Amino acid sequence: MSKSSPRRPFGRGSATVTVIEAKVHRSSARNARLAFILTAVIVGLLAAVVAASYMHPILALIVGALIGVPTGGLAWVLVRIWPVLRLLWWWLPEIVLTTAAITFWVQLADHTPGPVTLVVVALVVGVPAAIPATRRALVAWIWVFVVRHRLRVCFAQFIIANQSGSLPLILWAKPTPVGERVWVYLRPGLSMTDLEGRLDRIAVACHASTALVERASDGNSAYLRFDIKRREVLTANVSSPLVDVIDPTTPAADRPMPVVPTALDLPDVDAPTITLPTQGNPATKKPAPTANGTKPAATSSTPEDDVSDWI
Repeated sequence: MSKSSPRRPFGRGSATVTVIEAKVHRSSARNARLAFILTAVIVGLLAAVVAASYMHPILALIVGALIGVPTGGLAWVLVRIWPVLRLLWWWLPEIVLTTAAITFWVQLADHTPGPVTLVVVALVVGVPAAIPATRRALVAWIWVFVVRHRLRVCFAQFIIANQSGSLPLILWAKPTPVGERVWVYLRPGLSMTDLEGRLDRIAVACHASTALVERASDGNSAYLRFDIKRREVLTANVSSPLVDVIDPTTPAADRPMPVVPTALDLPDVDAPTITLPTQGNPATKKPAPTANGTKPAATSSTPEDDVSDWI
């Protein structure tokens, strides 16, 4: 489904804005036909079998057809409009917020004078922007909305979809102290391995520092969790609830510092003395080990050497 604009001036051609990809459009049409046939046949047969217990079999078949065909039509409609429903799901937060803002403005303008309306709008917009904590929370949620759409762009641009063109479904997202966390459900034909090799591209598309992906469920490999990080975790100040548990009036107890050993005292170790038997020339006999089991230092000169020869 696409929408073409009229020819622009200065000889420029018509532009096309794609709402639903042609591949997805054809796939939804094929799946809708299959859903209609299967639902109509299964529901019609079940209804006919149940109705055959109360009426003639021919009438039961007619009743089954009257029940199965509308049910199959409902299944066809649901499958056919699924790409549109998915598109509405992607933009659901923006649609809800925009509708609420317009409704608030219309109701406020209808029940208050113009100056009062401007003052109320200034307070509603200015007060949250002036408070640092509220401002940071608003900015964090704005980034959540942006990241959902940036991930969808990543899925459509450089992540391989399945043969029917179905992209991963973005379920929910929330802000974290270092960025955003997004839960994604993969469609058949994709795996977490396909995403791990493209995390650097996802980080660039989300205007973030790094991006991580891991399984969000031990029993379902299609349920994944993305962590989009914009700030360094180790350098940030994170508040801990353990500080509030400690009583500030508790007296500090003096604890003696233990003696930490810095070396081993080998002479205190009771090691057996091992004497090796002498073999061959007594002059070449190896020296016996010391009392603590270590060998004496070897000398490079023999008793027959004259020390004056080396000076």
